[in-house]
Amino acid sequence: MTNLAIAANGLHKSYGDKVVLNGVDLAVPEGTIFSLLGPNGAGKTTAVKILSTLVSADPASGEIRVGGHDLASDPQAVRAAIGVTGQFSAVDGLITGEENMLLMADLHHLSKREGWRVAAELLERFDLTEAAKKPASTYSGGMKRRLDIAMTLVGNPRIIFLDEPTTGLDPRSRHNMWQIIRELVSDGVTVFLTTQYLEEADELADRIAVLNDGKIAAEGTAEELKRLIPGGHVRLRFTDPAAYQSAASELREAARDDESLALHIPSDGSQRELRSLLDWLEAAGVEADELTVHTPDLDDVFFTLTGSTVPAQRNQPTQPNQPKEDVR
Repeated sequence: MTNLAIAANGLHKSYGDKVVLNGVDLAVPEGTIFSLLGPNGAGKTTAVKILSTLVSADPASGEIRVGGHDLASDPQAVRAAIGVTGQFSAVDGLITGEENMLLMADLHHLSKREGWRVAAELLERFDLTEAAKKPASTYSGGMKRRLDIAMTLVGNPRIIFLDEPTTGLDPRSRHNMWQIIRELVSDGVTVFLTTQYLEEADELADRIAVLNDGKIAAEGTAEELKRLIPGGHVRLRFTDPAAYQSAASELREAARDDESLALHIPSDGSQRELRSLLDWLEAAGVEADELTVHTPDLDDVFFTLTGSTVPAQRNQPTQPNQPKEDVR
């Protein structure tokens, strides 16, 4: 556990007869983005509330450590090490952005001088300086989310829980939020992210856990999870009919597409399998004009592991006059 920001063994939580979390194990390395993915009601927010000391885990739970501190015996130390931003903003719309920041500084017992300094630095970092004197109620959704995270950072937390932070944001604001999250991690912060947006987890997370029926159905990198699901294949396309027929006769496991002169070969898309296929093509003297790798995406992973008939939310379509940004 020495390099783990969050470590939970056998996390349990029930409300009456309803089991929300049923033996969840979590291990989040420091300085990474960990995404908890799952359908509505899977227990994502409950997990965040427990890890951030907002609710208690059931007695059946094993040891839980956050920021190196035992959650049960030293919750105050855990609170000092973390920040929490939920899908519902904690911003007070009746006061200005600057006043929201100074209020957080007071809550963290910063001196007046230090509070003003920290507030000014964070407002500038999150591009809110020009709006600092305006009531937060006049801010756009994206600005409120940026202010919310800026307020969370007043206490300089090393672990931040982001519970569906981009819900309801337009695509540009969502991409801007992604960049903010990446910058936090580049500064050494650990981010625990819950989301319903599959693309968001794919873009951001170092590791992803899929939560279903109160249990972790699978965990790994996005690529590792995609390889768990059947349906991946390599597509070889030919322009020479003779080369196509030669390859088809040798690769008997391949599905044929005689109209487009293409072969679909089952594959998990791994480097080992691709190298083996390329070696075979070279040895056989067969030249394919096009090779493309098709692997299941996180949609397929989500549907397969959760048995869901309703997809987790995808990013909303790009709005007019809002070109897509390259966020990779």
